[in-house]
Amino acid sequence: MSNTDGFIEEVSEEVRKDKLFALYKKYGWIPVVIICSLVGGAGFLEYQKSAKASAASARGDALIAALNQDDASLRASELASIAENGGAEAPIAKLHRAGVLLEQNDEDGALLIYDSMSAGVDIYAQVATLKAIMLRGNKMEDKARLDALDAIATPGNAFRVIAMEQKAIAHIDMGNNDKAIEIFTTLIEEADVSQALIARSQQMILALGGKLTN
Repeated sequence: MSNTDGFIEEVSEEVRKDKLFALYKKYGWIPVVIICSLVGGAGFLEYQKSAKASAASARGDALIAALNQDDASLRASELASIAENGGAEAPIAKLHRAGVLLEQNDEDGALLIYDSMSAGVDIYAQVATLKAIMLRGNKMEDKARLDALDAIATPGNAFRVIAMEQKAIAHIDMGNNDKAIEIFTTLIEEADVSQALIARSQQMILALGGKLTN
């Protein structure tokens, strides 16, 4: 009886093995495909990251190379090409190109760049706005000039003190010396103001007939 039971168990075991082998032949490709997909997907993501990093590095190198050009015309041309290609370096290239145009006394060309960038809300738009205001000066309509500066001179803004100084200059152009003195006095008391700006503000207060407070 025990031999019979042993024989039946052996046969059952073989049948199970045959079934498992048949299942493996039928469905064994599924885990292989899943594993290959996972490995391939991870590899593709790494390739994308590497490609993006390489492209960003190449754009950065191109920007540095353009800025190092001694010839202003060539520098402007290469910066324009970088700006047209887009990417994170584009607004930086635009601002530098505007600077090069100013070196060549092309104020209209520089203003075209600044005005095209000032419609945004990012840090580059604020820089472009300030540059345009400083370049135009009293040629701007008074209210438009002050409104644009007020939008930047808000508490916590990275360019607040620069915008405040420009507001004071705008009021001088408008003949409002008392208001200019008030702004320069506020600037002196602002946190994190550079010593150079404090010195300029003190000089302007005295030049406008004001008094320094200790």
